[in-house]
Amino acid sequence: MSISDRLLGKKNVNGKPHIEAVAPSFALPGGEIRIIGTSLRPPELRRPSVRFGEVEGSVLISSDDFLVARVPEGAASGPVIVNTNGGGNVSNSHPIKVAVPVADNLHPVTNPALDREGNLFVTFSGSRGQKVPVSIFKIDTNYVVKPFLSDLMNATSIAFDREGQMYVSSRHDEAVYKVAPNGTMSTYAEGMGVATGIAFDAAENLYVGDRSGTIFKIARDRQIFVFATLEPSVSAYHIAFGPHGDMFVTAPSTSSFDCVYKVDPHGTVSVFYRGLGRPQGLALDVEGNIYVAASLAGKRGIVRITPQGKANLEVSGQGLVGLAFAAGKSAILATHSAVHHISWNIQGLPLPPER
Repeated sequence: MSISDRLLGKKNVNGKPHIEAVAPSFALPGGEIRIIGTSLRPPELRRPSVRFGEVEGSVLISSDDFLVARVPEGAASGPVIVNTNGGGNVSNSHPIKVAVPVADNLHPVTNPALDREGNLFVTFSGSRGQKVPVSIFKIDTNYVVKPFLSDLMNATSIAFDREGQMYVSSRHDEAVYKVAPNGTMSTYAEGMGVATGIAFDAAENLYVGDRSGTIFKIARDRQIFVFATLEPSVSAYHIAFGPHGDMFVTAPSTSSFDCVYKVDPHGTVSVFYRGLGRPQGLALDVEGNIYVAASLAGKRGIVRITPQGKANLEVSGQGLVGLAFAAGKSAILATHSAVHHISWNIQGLPLPPER
């Protein structure tokens, strides 16, 4: 066996390609998937072709028993196949779900948010101190995009309380704002440092992550407490609550081995999972699994972490910064400049019921 054979794996010996698995089986256009099977490389070490429905993707790595392909723009959910000779030597098909673009020319920096009617709200956050024409866009259930809020510098995180009232943090103003359905804005709390992620607990206390090292708790009467302290983040704190009242926090740093923190109801901080690259927005399902926009083993996408601390890349996609579970067991995925919708058989965790 030659050196190239040893490097690339065993040769294809006139076998028809066969796909055994695709991982992950959910992706955004531009995401990378791994196809596992047999006889996936053509003879003479030529590169196979991979088609996502009618659209051909780019093959990045190929060997006899696996290949890595990039999901092309324009791909839709459906079958993926491998062709090893440009003719009839075609594999069986394997299903893959590809996220559908909803809107672009945005600038979210964490999770998008949905109201009770299913309308989607996404920020155009801008760079620090940048004044933008529209701070938040509203995208209705027909995917019609309209400006919703202006005159808020560096809109960062959006949260709704149980009554459907919107709250927005600004990392520029050190404040959290209350926003009426008509876009009227009033200050809810000030002095929040570099205010980034916000989330409500079951008692409807609002928590605000100051990326310089503090998580504040704002009671319903607007009294403010220091709830927990963590290491500073280079970009933001992202916050979500689990089904048992624990808070989960990501705080991206310059490390490629960041963690998800767990903060119990008393403010005690522990490391829940370590091993992510630049973890950002996160959400939980009804079973307590955490889904976080991050890199795992160098692969970017949505990572699922089980309550037992097992991690796996569930959705492949570049530039992901957050997600929100939507009706019909689906999700909205946010990148640096756009939002996508994906059908996903997962029931998201709603705002915790009042205790």
